[in-house]
Amino acid sequence: MLATFAQDEIDRPTIRALVLVPELSTRDAALASDQPGPQRHSIQDRLEEAVGLADAIELTIAASQVVRITNPRPATLFGSGKVKEIAELIEALDTGLIVIDHALTPIQQRNLEREWNAKVLDRTGLILEIFGRRARTREGALQVELAHLMFQRSRLVRSWTHLERQRGGFGFLGGPGETQIETDRRLLRDRIEKIRSELAKVTRTRALHRSGRAKVPYPIVAIVGYTNAGKSTLFNRLTGADVVSQDQVFATLDPTMRELQLESRRRVILSDTVGFISDLPTMLVAAFRATLEEVVAADIILHVRDISHPETEAQRQDVEFVLADLLGEASDTLAPVVEVWNKYDLVTEPDAQEAIAAARQQSINRGAPPVLTSALTGEGFDELQSSIDEIVGRGDLTLRIILPVSAGKLRHWLHENATVLEAHACDDGTGATDVEVRISNVKHGQLLHHLEALGLSAAH
Repeated sequence: MLATFAQDEIDRPTIRALVLVPELSTRDAALASDQPGPQRHSIQDRLEEAVGLADAIELTIAASQVVRITNPRPATLFGSGKVKEIAELIEALDTGLIVIDHALTPIQQRNLEREWNAKVLDRTGLILEIFGRRARTREGALQVELAHLMFQRSRLVRSWTHLERQRGGFGFLGGPGETQIETDRRLLRDRIEKIRSELAKVTRTRALHRSGRAKVPYPIVAIVGYTNAGKSTLFNRLTGADVVSQDQVFATLDPTMRELQLESRRRVILSDTVGFISDLPTMLVAAFRATLEEVVAADIILHVRDISHPETEAQRQDVEFVLADLLGEASDTLAPVVEVWNKYDLVTEPDAQEAIAAARQQSINRGAPPVLTSALTGEGFDELQSSIDEIVGRGDLTLRIILPVSAGKLRHWLHENATVLEAHACDDGTGATDVEVRISNVKHGQLLHHLEALGLSAAH
């Protein structure tokens, strides 16, 4: 079935594109996918997501179509009849770019471009294009370039005749008889090593920043989730920040961190990260490891899910798969995960009751109840902050201190850095105050230092 788009959309002054979503058999999909197991997403969801990805780089989507494939061809993926049929469609729609929501081999891409006389972009190439446009910081640009170069290196095959010409030697540019493809590979390799060296410095800098924060120290709360689940909107509402938040995939690429004070007066550092997606190219996970290490080092992970999305469960599995791939053998050290079921305001009443029942069941199965929220309206945010507060406060200590009248500065410090549970005047007529406080294990050391300076003590 072919989906066409309104004329006013087609008339936009951008590149006209045809979006194709191959539908393979379960067996062929499992063999073709980078991820193990069959495709989990419905074909309609894949089509909508592919159109959304193409729209993210402002392509004019002339049409989109699901193409059923019973026998994938090594040379073109599609059968000869289907290749010819699509060629006629390309000519009728006057499109210059074909987006295929599938990983293509270099040979398949080359052959299809020849057959259709148009540029062909597969899923990996499309995601790389989006990342290339969204990177804003030096670090983000480096990581995107690394992923691009790794992708280009995989495209250098000897079947590309324009890379097989001989060239003369110019010293460091290559010895006599070196082919162009060998030169290109060497230049790519050198650039990749240079970028990896620069990213190693980024990793060391981030490690220094984390050690600096550890001295403050505030717990790190990392926000992860499928792209367009509402992470940045939630981040902005919690912290009052102005991170770009759009109803668009990969609106956030560069990580952002802000301080958040909870109801208990505890402070945490909230970190917004890049969104995940199904079949996320392995090279992107590798390239963005420096950024995603913030997730590995987090004390709490907020997994934001679009609970209104029909594929929310499949998206959850995709995020968990990327996290497991990122952590590797360190997956046992993963911080506590709080699932944030976002966009609850978009759920209809029957589905809302079903979501509440599912949340209760999950709290029984996993031990950590999800929090139903709407980042747009603020619904459920009190419960979310309470959940964060409860996890952060698991190592808290409860102490009782007798504060003399002269300990005004310490009294102020306690109100700023601890939770005063109870306070009443002592009966001895000295004006002293009997104070019961709850304080984090980390702040406990600072409190002992203050008490020692005043010659006071605390009782548990």
